[in-house]
Amino acid sequence: MNMTLLSEELDILKTNKITRVGVLTAISLVIFILEAQIPPLVPIPGIKLGLANIITLIAVYAVGRREAFIILMLRIIIGSIYSGNMQSFIYSLAGGIMCYIVTVLLSFVLKNEFIWVVSIFGALAHIAGQLGAAYIITGVEQIIYYAPILIISAVITGTFTGVSAQGVYKQLRKIRGRGGR
Repeated sequence: MNMTLLSEELDILKTNKITRVGVLTAISLVIFILEAQIPPLVPIPGIKLGLANIITLIAVYAVGRREAFIILMLRIIIGSIYSGNMQSFIYSLAGGIMCYIVTVLLSFVLKNEFIWVVSIFGALAHIAGQLGAAYIITGVEQIIYYAPILIISAVITGTFTGVSAQGVYKQLRKIRGRGGR
């Protein structure tokens, strides 16, 4: 194989990956914006489904860990600009980074048939990051009393987003198996 052909193939692979990151970022932003329009499911502040995390989970397994991080950071930054709330940026960043770290670590151990399990632990880590940020911002130690409610909600929402991500990932693999990329 000559070097020019190899270079062209590498450029195509890079373009393909950039395109996937762009498309997945756009999808996660659309999901984030749509979810922001849904009234809260429960009257407890800070609890939401986190549907955009479906895309981050899929990205970790389908596109790559580094690319998933880029998608996550772009969603947090652009989503916070869209919502116009700097405080939500801090909570999203703290929760998102904690969730990402746990998701990546577990992705080495739990393969793609256990995305839903990874999602639950990621949701729990997200809550830990948000509670940590809340403590740093407010200095109120009693914020920890809110943890049991958030843990229960994280298990429920993490299961829902994980099962959803699992199903979408499975369908993407079928499409790829039929000659798709």
